[in-house]
Amino acid sequence: MPKRVVLAYSGGLDTSVAVKWMIEELGVEVVAVAVDVGQASEDFEVVRERALAAGAVEAEVVDCRAEFARDFVMPALKANAMYEGRYPLVSALSRPVIVQHLVAAARRHNADAVAHGCTGKGNDQVRFEVSTRALAPDLEVIAPVRGWGMTREDCIAYADRHGIPITATKEKLYSIDDNLWGRAIECGPMEDPWAVPPPGVWSLTLPTQTEPRDLVIGFEAGIPVAVDGERLEPVELIDKVGSIVGSYGWGRIDMVENRRVGIKSRETYECPASLALILAHADLESITLERDLAREKARLEPRYAELIYDGLWFSPLKQALDAFVDESQHYVTGEVRLRLEPNSCLVTGRRSEHSLYDYALATYDAADAFHHEDSAGFVRLWGLGIETWAKRQSSLGDLA
Repeated sequence: MPKRVVLAYSGGLDTSVAVKWMIEELGVEVVAVAVDVGQASEDFEVVRERALAAGAVEAEVVDCRAEFARDFVMPALKANAMYEGRYPLVSALSRPVIVQHLVAAARRHNADAVAHGCTGKGNDQVRFEVSTRALAPDLEVIAPVRGWGMTREDCIAYADRHGIPITATKEKLYSIDDNLWGRAIECGPMEDPWAVPPPGVWSLTLPTQTEPRDLVIGFEAGIPVAVDGERLEPVELIDKVGSIVGSYGWGRIDMVENRRVGIKSRETYECPASLALILAHADLESITLERDLAREKARLEPRYAELIYDGLWFSPLKQALDAFVDESQHYVTGEVRLRLEPNSCLVTGRRSEHSLYDYALATYDAADAFHHEDSAGFVRLWGLGIETWAKRQSSLGDLA
């Protein structure tokens, strides 16, 4: 049995109860670690004090926003990572950086276990535990919520009995997880896939702007570095793009996705920054990536997204795909213009000093430099195999 446990602490009901529960039931000391990845609604000093009030021997808050943006969000952006083609991996991307700091805290505090507040039917338990085993296979992983058998009402009553300061109530309708890459909302009325999400679930995409405007995103080697010519660090750039794009009411996702544990789950997301930046990045690649490279990258992107979703950020395949993606991004430098209108975000232009688009080859006017006479032989050779098949084996001619 472990003696000291480092808990991934959010400050919410489950992890606050988990502090006291592990002390009482497992006889361990608990060190609470709260990781700031850009949660919009958290006062982390209050979170730290809540952990101590629940019984933690120590409580730390780690500001990981810059690290999260640089080392986790940007690689995913370069890969245009969208789970099942729609979800930009908001929650999934934050878990490996949280685990990195859990493990680091476990080493600092001489802990022999880490813990999380995930349930037994979600994806996050996989992400926390597999990442921990990849980084520190000697540490035990404890999942109190998965085994204690308490309902939400039971947890609220437990917190009340033990004087744990929480803000949760029985009337809370939604489960929300947010960071600088977006916001995930589930449970409550959305558990019915036919139900329309209530207006109250949205906060990042409340439409306040009606006048159309352009937004120009500048990239260097696949990384967004500027908005309308103003150079920004990743965290500030993501915040700015999200604020502008979200003000047009664009960036919502409503989908039924396939969880790692085999459950179909109705999920709603707000991702104005991530969706706009992926849209712009993928479009810039259309003029800067050679055809076969672009096609192979498009083929691998869904697999890259699946690895992140399935908790395999720290895996040999993920490392190998990162090398491929990084190699593909050398010339993905330039600008993309987005046109914003109410409930709309569209690409209306792209340019790059490394563009493979050649006007003289593409145009049909007098500047045309394409050798049309070369096409006859090319087309004949391209279709030679089909022609031979048609003469010897095909019965299609009988239908003519």
